[in-house]
Amino acid sequence: QVPLVESGGGLVQAGNALTLACAGSGQTFTAYNMAWFRQAPGKDRMFLGSITPLNATIYGDPVKGRFAISRDNAKNTVYLQMNNLEPGDTAVYYCAADVTHYGRRWDLYDYRGQGTQVTVAS
Repeated sequence: QVPLVESGGGLVQAGNALTLACAGSGQTFTAYNMAWFRQAPGKDRMFLGSITPLNATIYGDPVKGRFAISRDNAKNTVYLQMNNLEPGDTAVYYCAADVTHYGRRWDLYDYRGQGTQVTVAS
């Protein structure tokens, strides 16, 4: 059973918005820091941002001001609201969870999802 499952990806026109969800399965993540990453073809995985159990957030510079992370602990789910999407946002989007880490190091997260594809058409 995959503990983190991303959903909400798809094809969207540039300028539009899209919200991704990352649901915990078989594991409660309310006490975990939750993060979002993305990886475009041929590029390194990039940190987008994270949210702590107390809802403090940090964001990576490329998406600051356009993307927002929130969580619904009752649903064991974290969200990534993406606004004003650009073709350069096309990537596979991943979520991750860890009790202590909330930064840019993908490899330090104990739980990692399998990703959802987002394609932004111009």
